Amino acid sequence: MKYRYAILVGDGMADFPVGELGGKTPLEYASTPNMDKAAALGRIGLLATIPNGYPPGSDVGNMSLMGYDPRNYFTGRAPIEAASMGVPIGKDDVAFRCNLVTMDNGVMNDYSAGHISTPVAHKVINALQKALGTDEIKFFPGVGYRHIMTIKNTGAKLVCVPPHDITGHPADEYLPKGDGGRDKILSIMNSAREIITKARDEINKNGDDKCIATDIWLWGQGPSAAFPSMQERYGLTGSVISAVDLVRGLGKLSGLNVRLVDGATGYLGTNYAGKVSAAVSAFENGEDFVYLHIEAPDETSHEGILNKKLQAIEEFDKYVVGEMLRYQSQNPNLRIAVSPDHVTALSTRTHDASPVPFCVCGPGVRVDGADQYNEKSARHSAPIGGPEFFDTFINER
Repeated sequence: MKYRYAILVGDGMADFPVGELGGKTPLEYASTPNMDKAAALGRIGLLATIPNGYPPGSDVGNMSLMGYDPRNYFTGRAPIEAASMGVPIGKDDVAFRCNLVTMDNGVMNDYSAGHISTPVAHKVINALQKALGTDEIKFFPGVGYRHIMTIKNTGAKLVCVPPHDITGHPADEYLPKGDGGRDKILSIMNSAREIITKARDEINKNGDDKCIATDIWLWGQGPSAAFPSMQERYGLTGSVISAVDLVRGLGKLSGLNVRLVDGATGYLGTNYAGKVSAAVSAFENGEDFVYLHIEAPDETSHEGILNKKLQAIEEFDKYVVGEMLRYQSQNPNLRIAVSPDHVTALSTRTHDASPVPFCVCGPGVRVDGADQYNEKSARHSAPIGGPEFFDTFINER
């Protein structure tokens, strides 16, 4: 039997016990009959997606989940997103992730500028490119609040903090630090403020879709990245399905197809049916592997809103895991894995490097008797690393 493989990722859905939930984690408390079924049909364990010393971000976590050891391949978050966007990175270039954010009296009020819409964000980024763009510095519009800036020979060794890690904190304490272009990067960030103010005033005067962006925040920098393909490593063809450029970029770098889905927002109420349909289409067209990524649990965790995180987990369970299990029941050669890429804690509104629960079910997978999918149920086993998890997922017989 030729197996097929699907990894279903609930970004950031793992968490710590929450007092309001009687000491349960959101995964323990939420109604997740389909993830529980997947655990009961196969095995569950703990997965250490973040190697020691690496930042617990979605870049490292998703790379690890896809079987690529970050210690060998990680150069920064921005180069991965740039690959998705088709942004050219020359041999002397450093790519930065460029968030549109909202500051209030020097405090990081919103890392996403109110989840700014893509059309409005493009107006702001285009204004920045017109005013600040040169042969050395270029701004590239992305999706929502997520964009890219490239700059030559500057900033690769700076220590930069993600803006979603400092919500509610004075931003001055977390500005880029270190040698190698700090003054130039700070100058760009400062210059951007006046340009964004003018662009925002123009947008809000002329349109219904309002803009609350005040600043850019530069982080996640690095030189261009390169990976061996899934075809080279495992003989697999396949697709990634995600609303975010980061995961799409990992797909491109690993030689997978990137399937775009209309209405995929990276938030609650995304087009789940469209994403599942794209996964089914990949398999029906002869592909071996699908990586289906849902961003909403992570975004709601960064917002620190418990009810929204529970909603995100339950939507993922019902509309993604449930539908893929239904497809598996009709296609018994399909092996399914469910996992977050990292912990995103409601208590801190940011990521954590702690191990996350995974489950695997399908042909050739041993059944270990678990009946629930959550952090507590997974603690019976020692954590394994991402590359080991992926290799076992593909090769277990």
